[in-house]
Amino acid sequence: MKPYTLDPSKTLFLAIDLQEKLLPAIQGWEEVLSSSKKLITAAHTLEIPLKVTEQYPKGLGPTEGQILSMLSEEVFEKTGFGCFDQEGFEEFFSIPRRDQVVLFGIETHICVHTTAMQLLTKGYDVTVVSDGCGSRKEENHRIGMANMGSCGAHVLPLESVIYQLLRRSGTAEFKALLPLFKE
Repeated sequence: MKPYTLDPSKTLFLAIDLQEKLLPAIQGWEEVLSSSKKLITAAHTLEIPLKVTEQYPKGLGPTEGQILSMLSEEVFEKTGFGCFDQEGFEEFFSIPRRDQVVLFGIETHICVHTTAMQLLTKGYDVTVVSDGCGSRKEENHRIGMANMGSCGAHVLPLESVIYQLLRRSGTAEFKALLPLFKE
């Protein structure tokens, strides 16, 4: 695994399948929802592009309401478990010079894991937000995280990701995001 530090000018956030019908079945879903909202706020504050997907919304419902209300971004509908298995995703996802991808969403061991493997294969630096992901079973979450880490993804908690992107205190962005960590 090559070391790197997240750089806001090279980073893209990908929120995977945070849908209202699936989220309540996820172990620790309240923390996943809270972390996801903080990551979306950070993306907007730091002007980091954000991509959002929904897995089969006809059956699993739309993106969770609190998250949806925060978005100005288009939501990409898919039926493929890995995002790149869906026709049109490559075009939707691609932003030149953004080779660091921060992943969060559900489920860890299915769509997040498969997408992480696809991104790693394509040469992206992948960071998975451990408290921004979840599965219906805690063991599946744990195994999915461990496997992504052993395959080359960086697995980090929310605060590590945001503080890496902020780089220093005393900036307007730091002051804007600091209240997120006092909740």
